Amino acid sequence: MFLFLLITLVVVVGAVTLAVVGGGDGGQLSEAPPDRLDDPLPADRPLDREDIEALRLPMTLRGYRMADVDDVLGRLGAELAERDARIAELEAALAGARPPGFGDGKPAEGLGDYPPEYPADFEGSGS
Repeated sequence: MFLFLLITLVVVVGAVTLAVVGGGDGGQLSEAPPDRLDDPLPADRPLDREDIEALRLPMTLRGYRMADVDDVLGRLGAELAERDARIAELEAALAGARPPGFGDGKPAEGLGDYPPEYPADFEGSGS
């Protein structure tokens, strides 16, 4: 049993020594990729749902990098504000293009009482 442990110890020490001394590219660690957001959000077009779902922020020791999260949220906030302004602009243009009385709950001019009041003995009144 002792001989088996001794041989195992020699093999392990030899393997570790070989890996440390003779391994790799001069003993230096390879360059680690930067743990920063590559900004996969497209700059040439507005964001859509797929862009947001595909977004993965890099992790740090205590969560996400605040600067990356702030950048993404700032971009999303700016695009939402731009869309809200465009929607308000289109709604204002649409309101100016509607005929008078459309959608305000009042009958349009010249139509009188609409819907017309039917007499009580009218067959379609349901009474």
